[in-house]
Amino acid sequence: MRIVVHGQQAFGKAVLERLLELGEDVVAVCCAPTKEGKPEDPLVTLAKEKGLPVHQPGSWKTPEALELMKSFDADVCMMAYVLLFVPQEVRDAPRYGTFQYHPSLCPHHRGPSSINWPIAMGRTRTGLTIFWPDDGLDEGPIMLQKTCEIGPDDTLGDVYFGRLFPMGVDAMIEGLELVKAGILLKHDQRLDEGSYESWFKKDLAEIDWSKPVAEVYNLIRACNPAPGAWTEFNGTQVQIYDSARLEGQGTPGEIVSVSDDGVVVQANGGRILVKRLRPKGGDKQPAGAWFNG
Repeated sequence: MRIVVHGQQAFGKAVLERLLELGEDVVAVCCAPTKEGKPEDPLVTLAKEKGLPVHQPGSWKTPEALELMKSFDADVCMMAYVLLFVPQEVRDAPRYGTFQYHPSLCPHHRGPSSINWPIAMGRTRTGLTIFWPDDGLDEGPIMLQKTCEIGPDDTLGDVYFGRLFPMGVDAMIEGLELVKAGILLKHDQRLDEGSYESWFKKDLAEIDWSKPVAEVYNLIRACNPAPGAWTEFNGTQVQIYDSARLEGQGTPGEIVSVSDDGVVVQANGGRILVKRLRPKGGDKQPAGAWFNG
């Protein structure tokens, strides 16, 4: 099949690598424009190394963008992490349309921070969805889904890099195999039973030590490594990364102890051992060493 890969960053690169390893016919690679002063996207770098044509339109809402997609004479477009809106006529230009990866079990946790939210909410399972996007926000019909566990101490990095990333690459290839076999599965989403959450930004990552320790710990895990849960100590903003949940009672927000293991802070009904942090303007470092310094 004639395949267009539309994506960016490490996930887009990994999908392209797998397609090339399998000997698939990738006729074009599309990516978001390179921003001034920023390094070239790894997907673009790989495509250029392999001699593939690369296209980086600033918008897909133009007649020129539609003609560009039509010019590929593609059978299918695979969207591997795309943030720019792509209108229906462009998505439908390939013979079998366009399918996309989303790292949640749609219709639940649709939106751009779909891995952070279930961890912050204390969920124990999540997954990924391969779907046919429409003009809604992650609302198109579903091709296939895969589930995975969220362990009690798993961070955002653990869930994404350890599970949803490699599972997602495999699922994209599985989706392609279904299309190649003429099996075009399209299950409508029950949107009223799901949820949409927007970006998990810095303002949502501030720690309230008066909240139950489970909520505090979930927040820290959901923000590690990004955007980084944060608090203030003596007027200095500090982002907290690696941590552990401990037993113990006391006044929320109180520094209980400091050791080589880290800094123990009291929350409501339990404690948090802060192992690694980053003070504003500084680097990530052991919490105990920073506190003692």
